Amino acid sequence: MKIIGMISGTSFDGIDVACIDVTQSGDLLEVKQMGFISVDYSPELHQMIADAMPPRPVDMERVCILDTLIGQAFSKAAQKAMADFAFEPDLIVSHGQTLFHWIDADHRAKGTLQLGEASWIAEETGVQVLYNIRSRDVAAGGHGAPLVSILDQLLLGHSENVEGALNLGGISNITIAGKNIVPMAFDIGPANGLLDAAISAYTKGEKSFDKDGEIAARGKVNLELLSRFLDEPYYLLPFPKSTGKELFHLPYVIERAGEVDTWQINDLMATLLELTVETVAREVEKFSLAKLYIAGGGSANPVMMARLKERLANCNVLSILDLRLDPRAKESVTFALIGYLTLHGLPGQIPSCTGAEGERLLGALIPGSRPFSLPKIELTRPTTISFVG
Repeated sequence: MKIIGMISGTSFDGIDVACIDVTQSGDLLEVKQMGFISVDYSPELHQMIADAMPPRPVDMERVCILDTLIGQAFSKAAQKAMADFAFEPDLIVSHGQTLFHWIDADHRAKGTLQLGEASWIAEETGVQVLYNIRSRDVAAGGHGAPLVSILDQLLLGHSENVEGALNLGGISNITIAGKNIVPMAFDIGPANGLLDAAISAYTKGEKSFDKDGEIAARGKVNLELLSRFLDEPYYLLPFPKSTGKELFHLPYVIERAGEVDTWQINDLMATLLELTVETVAREVEKFSLAKLYIAGGGSANPVMMARLKERLANCNVLSILDLRLDPRAKESVTFALIGYLTLHGLPGQIPSCTGAEGERLLGALIPGSRPFSLPKIELTRPTTISFVG
């Protein structure tokens, strides 16, 4: 089955698009990676999304406009991938852009909102589209995250030792898996999110991220400030748990580091990078992980990767590329995989990882230019995965 998976993550820097071809033999999934692109939002749409992110207030007019414009942007991204790779998918899976993740005072997920009206994708490509992927898990009592744990379990579930898969996006999340344990997953805390917010505010939007960690590399960690950042109640919560820009945003940095014009930016960036490293390291050490496979935007930051390897001397820190999966494409491949599972009547989440009451099929389906095309064969539930191409 040929599938396109698309997502724009909590860094909202653009749309990741993965094209995969999935075949199954028994309980083995073989995934051929046919192509990957990342399509930037236009500067205007990027700014509109930034202006609508928590804790900023937003009215329903802006929600409607964003829902339409993001949906159109996702449609254009899908069409570009189809043209670039001469790829004719059986299904497009669109995660959309998360604008809000509702966590109540008891730290339970009550709702989640991803914008990007999928009808634009179905209308303009003629392909059936699976969308609204997270909400069913939330309705079943889960956090709707981290959904990437379904892929991580397929990759690591047969490991003799306990291993981890870490995603460094705007938020860091981890999956803990192995042959003899029940898989676990949760959001750790900020990865690139606070770094991006800080440099964008300091440069008044001239920079949206610290390329290759160059600014952080010039700074010195402020241990007192780091201690204030680490004194965050979220880190002590039991898992499953999830978080996002509703907690980790620019005002959060200002509250602890002072007003923007008082910052020593090199030192602040070094401190925020160390915050990511330390929060990750504490979880890795808690579970005595033998290996940690890293993906996401942070995996391309050489300063962050070097610091993680230094801090985690007793753990083999690797790129997910060592498992033949493009680190940039992991989340978009995951949502394509969830689409495959949904169309075959198989659950797309793991209750022990999301906190849901049980297994659930995920997403809602929009027809393309033809009637729904659903597989007519029953498949064994896959337990392992292999990547080629």
